[in-house]
Amino acid sequence: MHARAAVTTTALLGASVLALPSTAAHADTGTERPSVVAHRGASAYAPENTLAAVDKADALGFDWVENDVQRTRDGVLVVIHDDSLARTTDVERLFPRRAPWKVRDFTAAEIARLDAGSWFGARYAGARVPTLKQYMKRVSRNHQKLVLEIKNPALYPGIERETLKVLGNEGWLAPSHVRNRLVVQSFSTNSVRTVHTLRPDIKTGFLGTPKVWELPAYARFADQVNSSHTTISLGYVAALHGLEGPHGRPLEMLTWTVDTAAGARRAAGLGVDGVITNKPDVVRAALRRG
Repeated sequence: MHARAAVTTTALLGASVLALPSTAAHADTGTERPSVVAHRGASAYAPENTLAAVDKADALGFDWVENDVQRTRDGVLVVIHDDSLARTTDVERLFPRRAPWKVRDFTAAEIARLDAGSWFGARYAGARVPTLKQYMKRVSRNHQKLVLEIKNPALYPGIERETLKVLGNEGWLAPSHVRNRLVVQSFSTNSVRTVHTLRPDIKTGFLGTPKVWELPAYARFADQVNSSHTTISLGYVAALHGLEGPHGRPLEMLTWTVDTAAGARRAAGLGVDGVITNKPDVVRAALRRG
């Protein structure tokens, strides 16, 4: 994920805003406190959003991974962060006349030809952009848990329903997964709300830092408000924890993207529920020492 301004308006969120409780409660997100989420897999050590990055997170001992989902021209969901293929694949070499190399302009078969690992290092040459189906099979094989980001949903109308269909086909909408192993998040308020409407049992997260007075409106459809670590304070996290989300539990926060020991200790001191990081081993070591 990248830091960006969240578009929030009174009209979008609704006119009524509830008063914030003064007491804070801390939500339970797993065995580690705060939990550590490998951003795009262990992306400091393997090419982001590839199966290799998922496996690296597993090898390091991390249950939680995060990914990004977009859609090809022929309607296949793939795991990639940018809306262009140029940064993390060799698309410019294979398809030099197809600039600006947008994901939505290529078929799944074309994307499957791309090398998504060489840019990161020679040992990863030949890594591919996985489909969401392939990605879910690997996460399942590793017995991992997933924070899934629906990326650029305005570019892909209906992607929320399609994502849920793939998750369902792969067994990820079974009660045990929904309760303990899955969060669906987005920078788009409408996308998060759509997922909640389609499957109210799924834990959802809004990416951004709404104003404190806006938080009660988000609590109607989001279980988490996941903010950049540069935008939060002790008071903000406490205010968030003082509200109940749509499942009757305190709102949670996974903060991103924290890659240093000092940053990890600061985030923990603010009371966040989880830390999203490219370097999960660094964060885990800092939290254990702290």
